[in-house]
Amino acid sequence: MRVFHIRSDQFTELDELPAQLPATGYLWIGSARREFEVNTPTLQAALQRWTGGQLVDLHISDLLNNQLPSHFDYTSWYDLMVFRRLAAGTGTNGLFLDDQTGTPSSAKVALASIDTSPVGFAVFDRVLLTVHPTDCMVRDFFANKLQQMTLGVDTRTEQRASVLRLPTTPADLMLRMINHMVDSYLELRRLLTKQLGHLQQELLNPRSHFDSWQVFLESRNALHMLEDTCEDQRSAIVEWIDALDEWPGETEPQANRERELLRVRSRDVLEHIERVLTHVRRLESSAEAAVQMHFSAQSNRTNDIMRTLTVLTAIFMPLNLVTGFFGMNFDTLPLIHSNTGVWLASTFMAFVGIALGWFFWRKRYLSTGRRP
Repeated sequence: MRVFHIRSDQFTELDELPAQLPATGYLWIGSARREFEVNTPTLQAALQRWTGGQLVDLHISDLLNNQLPSHFDYTSWYDLMVFRRLAAGTGTNGLFLDDQTGTPSSAKVALASIDTSPVGFAVFDRVLLTVHPTDCMVRDFFANKLQQMTLGVDTRTEQRASVLRLPTTPADLMLRMINHMVDSYLELRRLLTKQLGHLQQELLNPRSHFDSWQVFLESRNALHMLEDTCEDQRSAIVEWIDALDEWPGETEPQANRERELLRVRSRDVLEHIERVLTHVRRLESSAEAAVQMHFSAQSNRTNDIMRTLTVLTAIFMPLNLVTGFFGMNFDTLPLIHSNTGVWLASTFMAFVGIALGWFFWRKRYLSTGRRP
């Protein structure tokens, strides 16, 4: 568990939970899920001293639940946000995440390996409590980033360091962390598109014998899971925006400005989630279309094969009739006692076969093209 004191121009990590809230700024307590479970009594006592309220037992269960979907709830003391982030799946072809940012960093992605895990946020007036999975890199990434911002160094460009500022409220920090997690979904879009495109190329290639139906089915199921996750995320953010609008009005211009910045950040997060949701639905539609095109191509290929076999049968049918006629056990059949009979019959049979083949070729029954 890590404890940070954040002010307008300073970011300090504390060794332990303070006895009282600092005079200025706010506290950020970032804890792994197991550490939060062990230290719940200590945190509850500290929250009681700092804010006059504690976490509700039901919300503690939510923060400890690894399978909880994204959702939003509130009390008179705090707001609770649970937001699912991208996580590494199991298996050798799982999703590889960057060690610092927690975003996808490898093209070797199997859609079936995509997994998510919840991150909990308890937002008090001057305290932010975050509960992370054990392997979550979001807390350490933001701790390093905020520390660099106070030193005048930004991880992207040094010229923009003067424009950036520390989060002024716990809600502002929560929205920045959520926005970072949503951006990891945006980074994943390219990898999802690449793998789906590869599967579709194999599916539509007429020379490939596609048999990876299990992988394709797992990929579609992963997209459905990702769509459900984004739907829950969008519902949670919409409820947060509605609750933000119901906050009591402020008389100070600075407080109103901070409130409006929170609305802007919230709408930006919502727009990012909707972009991911739109892209996932587009991939699902593309996958469905590829499957339909695959079966249509297979049906057309089967029709071409049956048409060719039918034409060959029609060509050899009169030849079989001729050979059957001269194969009858009679002595008075024409040409059977003539020295040139076999050559005349063979010539006639060849003429019939060539004539029928030319006729069916003219009708485009022996070609893959369509008749105009």
